[in-house]
Amino acid sequence: MIVDLFIPCFVDQVYPQTGMNMVKVLRKAGVEVHYNPAQTCCGQMAFNSGFWDEAKKLGNKFLKDFPNDRPVVAPSASCTGFIKKSYQELFHNTSNHLEYKRLVKNMYEITDFLVNEIGAIDFGASFPHKVTFHDSCAGLREYELKNEARMLLSKVKGIQLVEMKDTKVCCGFGGTFSLKNESISTAMAEQKVNNALETNAEYIVSTDLSCLMHQQGYIDKNKLPLKTIHIVDILASGW
Repeated sequence: MIVDLFIPCFVDQVYPQTGMNMVKVLRKAGVEVHYNPAQTCCGQMAFNSGFWDEAKKLGNKFLKDFPNDRPVVAPSASCTGFIKKSYQELFHNTSNHLEYKRLVKNMYEITDFLVNEIGAIDFGASFPHKVTFHDSCAGLREYELKNEARMLLSKVKGIQLVEMKDTKVCCGFGGTFSLKNESISTAMAEQKVNNALETNAEYIVSTDLSCLMHQQGYIDKNKLPLKTIHIVDILASGW
């Protein structure tokens, strides 16, 4: 099987190692990976800020960057969820109607692809740490992920997964929400991080680096004994 790799903007610019680890994991699962270096943003930030014309321009380019009828896999439920749910608003009954339908059908968040599309769950990963899992809003409500990430974590050697309270409550990032409503966003991050600290976990794990980046900012500012990590980086550990 050949898949196209979609690396969101913030992964490319801030967390490139997670993108590289996704390639590592996919290859271990027997998947051939293709990366188009011309790819850019999917348009989510512009769309959510009300700049639909700009989002449509980015979306048009995105459709051209992924022209093949094969899976497109990304380490972000936020970006893939946006494409699957909101490209309809941009391209339904337009000249790109068939192209957007093809892309939406082929879009996968990485844990969904591994568990539900190719049935790859155990990578022989080792991560001897206590972790707690953060369910991102986009993963739960937009992409509609279920227990895929927890299934993958259950096969990691040495890991101890403990659930924090209110795991389905937002961490406060919400894209531009964190910029427009800084005080509320910070208070929500504080609540989320405190819930994680109560479990005595060493790491907060999630499918979305945007959420983790927001929480890590709060952790670093307050010098708290906690780290954040994307699930792909755990799956690529120890082998």
